[in-house]
Amino acid sequence: MNKRHGPRRPRGERPQPEGPKFTVRFSDPSILVVEKPPGLTTMRHPHEAAEFGSRARRFLPPTLSDLLAPRFGRLLAVHRIDKDTTGLVVFARDHAASQHLGQQFRVHSVDRRYFAVVRGKAKAGRIESYLVRDRGDGRRGSGKETRAGERAVTHVSVVEDLGNFTLVECRLETGRTHQVRIHLGEAGTPICGERVYDRPVHGAPLPDGSGAPRVALHAARLGLTHPRTGERLTWESPLPEDMLALLRRLRKLIP
Repeated sequence: MNKRHGPRRPRGERPQPEGPKFTVRFSDPSILVVEKPPGLTTMRHPHEAAEFGSRARRFLPPTLSDLLAPRFGRLLAVHRIDKDTTGLVVFARDHAASQHLGQQFRVHSVDRRYFAVVRGKAKAGRIESYLVRDRGDGRRGSGKETRAGERAVTHVSVVEDLGNFTLVECRLETGRTHQVRIHLGEAGTPICGERVYDRPVHGAPLPDGSGAPRVALHAARLGLTHPRTGERLTWESPLPEDMLALLRRLRKLIP
């Protein structure tokens, strides 16, 4: 007779996927707001999933939406934050909510604010450019031809001067792919831990003495209009422990 190893799971209960821990901040039949940990993709893009057969997809690392599915069912992505970025992300739970939230993102009425620790002395101001898929070295970036790119606007404010580093807040007027990372890098103050947008076109990476284990970027504020009730809702997320530890270490380096 075969023996079963481990505790018996009650009939009908689905196993919970293992992976990084997330925090649910809000849930109702229309939307789901979650704090994403680092190292976790928000949701797989359809073109990425199409590259693998159905059997091969089982061996891909789970995304945040995969980990949420056993509890909340099918979720629809209306925006994403990068794999190494932490903080607030919203999912739609039905088609109507997806359309409503999508329109809010398109007209830039969603309040999105990020904290970032950058190299060098950042300056407060408004950054506007037109982002293209290839700026000339295979990386996304600002193009010279405005008609060829997507308009991107980031408002930067200085939160704390850390000597050779700066803690900044970035308010997104638009929400393009990698917008904050690109704009801060092109301003000469790449994010600590950045390994893609930390250099000029065909140039060498800017030095990074921060020791940041990941891109030090956190989605700290999310404000939107509820798609069903019309109520304006806002969530704020404190800096995660790894970024707090980074700040403590950099403060000790101030001359």
